[in-house]
Amino acid sequence: MIHTIRFRMTVLYSALLFTLAALVLGGIYYVVSASTEQRPYTTEYAKTYRSNGEYLGKAPVVFVEEVENAINVKTMATLRDYSLATLAFLFVASLLIGWILSGRVLRPVRAITRTTDEIQATDLSRRIRLEGPKDELRDLADTVDTMLDRLEEAFRAQRQLIDDASHELRSPLTIIRTNVDAVLASPEATEEERVRAVAIVDRATTRMTRLVEDLLASARRQGTAFADSDLDLAQVADEAAEEYTALAQARGLTLTRSLTGELPMTGDHDALRRAVANLLSNAVRLSPPGGTVEVAAGRQGGWLWTAVRDGGPGLSEEDRPRVFDRFWRGEASRRDRHTGLGLAIVRQIVESHGGRVAVFSQLGEGSTFVLWLPSREGAESPVPTINPLAGVVNI
Repeated sequence: MIHTIRFRMTVLYSALLFTLAALVLGGIYYVVSASTEQRPYTTEYAKTYRSNGEYLGKAPVVFVEEVENAINVKTMATLRDYSLATLAFLFVASLLIGWILSGRVLRPVRAITRTTDEIQATDLSRRIRLEGPKDELRDLADTVDTMLDRLEEAFRAQRQLIDDASHELRSPLTIIRTNVDAVLASPEATEEERVRAVAIVDRATTRMTRLVEDLLASARRQGTAFADSDLDLAQVADEAAEEYTALAQARGLTLTRSLTGELPMTGDHDALRRAVANLLSNAVRLSPPGGTVEVAAGRQGGWLWTAVRDGGPGLSEEDRPRVFDRFWRGEASRRDRHTGLGLAIVRQIVESHGGRVAVFSQLGEGSTFVLWLPSREGAESPVPTINPLAGVVNI
């Protein structure tokens, strides 16, 4: 007990209070003593009384001043005794008051300790949520709550990564094992059958590679390990478009760019480039030969935007709200055996930057995906809901 903070605070509080009281009482006693005359009051003497010349005897006599002096001495002795008694009482009272005050001061610390003791690796939902004045202990509790939020989000991302990986990797692994077992179990298999099995295994491993990369990107962006820096959104979009120019030409597509000036913001350059690249990957994959894929970027008030428009099959009204869900795949994506994580990753990246992703699409008329991101100066107005490419002429 003597090694606890509460005990040390109690001793400190009581020592300060006792010292202050002792100084006050000592000062009062000194001032009163200095202003009061005190002399020994044993100076009485005998006075002779006579009547008509006849000796009557002697009687002790004390002057009035001596009476006052005696009262002063007695008063100072009484004051000294009461002061000592008061100091003794204050010593005990200061210990009690110090113990109570230190307990109240340390109550938030006990709440923090109790909450952290109750936290387990499998359950990070507990929070301190300390109420009271906005002081240092409240700041400490809020900091711990914020840390727990980040830890819970990191653990959730980790669990989701494991669940997603175990769920999505089961199918390609089964395909690989089935084909390998079939080839190994059939020594008489022809060369054509072996080549076909190898091709199937190759496609399955390619899908696994793409799936693992997407899962890692998704989990990484759900965490807090961002590499934010000053960047130009127009340059980011241009870099992503440059990467897909050759692929678009190989598929017989025209990739046009309309990137307006500099669009400064703060964010993760690589993550944003990946978001635009994911949109371009879908646009190039889904657009028919001879079509056009458009990439544009601009500003709307305090918001920056970059958009990708394709001439693909488009989305139905019931599919549009689901397009950003994890592992949701449209008909074309299911045929191409894509992971269904690309647009979910785009949404994670944009929302982690304080932005929003929107889709404008009609079945059979293609789709336009717009990334709204706050500028470096900040965005005070709500996120726009318009399609910035409506009426835009690309160059």
